[in-house]
Amino acid sequence: MQLTSEWLNQLPLPQIQVAHPVSGGDINEAFQLDTAEGPYFLLVQPGKPASFYAHEVAGLKALSQAANAPEVIATGEIDSDAYLVLEFLETGHGSQYELGQTVARVHHVTAKQFGFADSNLVSKLPKNNTWQDDWTTFYLKQRLDPLVERAQAHHLWNPSRQAAYDRVRQAIITENQGRQIQPSLLHGDLWAGNYLFTAEGVPTLIDPDVLYGDREFDLAMTTIFGGFTADFYRGYQDLYPLTTGYTERLPHYQLYYLLAHLNLFGETYGEAVDQTLARG
Repeated sequence: MQLTSEWLNQLPLPQIQVAHPVSGGDINEAFQLDTAEGPYFLLVQPGKPASFYAHEVAGLKALSQAANAPEVIATGEIDSDAYLVLEFLETGHGSQYELGQTVARVHHVTAKQFGFADSNLVSKLPKNNTWQDDWTTFYLKQRLDPLVERAQAHHLWNPSRQAAYDRVRQAIITENQGRQIQPSLLHGDLWAGNYLFTAEGVPTLIDPDVLYGDREFDLAMTTIFGGFTADFYRGYQDLYPLTTGYTERLPHYQLYYLLAHLNLFGETYGEAVDQTLARG
């Protein structure tokens, strides 16, 4: 979208000089704003109410309890477009070990139940975060099952996938019986595009989709698309060691992210889903 001066002048920022389009993922329009006070980062969602960014704002504030995250400057709605203004961070290079320790500190923030205070219902794949006492119930009924139902509705499912999913679903129930699972604060979308190092080398988490859940769920995302080195996992384990059986449970959490991509991008991810289901 093209931001007009009339639109920009309604932002609660001083003397905006220029707005440069920048990369902001596939969901938002993103801009660097140069102002009299320095740069800011602006996200815009055309045609959406201000509430579009409520979950991201809550997530950034939650993460900031234990990690560096962009400060929220302002959020609201202008001419029927939702906007979010964030602190602008100059990027640099840093330590994967320290990044692992940062994620471990986030996972040490806990709640009494699984879920979150609000749901993310405005994304392409709506997520119901209603609180649950039992993690397995939350993960199956509020994460995996809805993705399977959506895949069925969009003709991305078949009887063999359903049979394999039924087996995996039962395996998840069985393996979680007797596990002591802490409701840990999770980033919720922890791939390589959602962390950065500041110019000073500080590990920083961005673009969260937070919930309280099994910390292994967060770590599963780091294993799918790369971008996290052995030092990351060493840093994590040194601060918050994982429990026995972690590697065996990993595919059951990778499955969620692969099902999400199947729903978003179609059969491009079908083979990966089938392979993960086959691992049982």
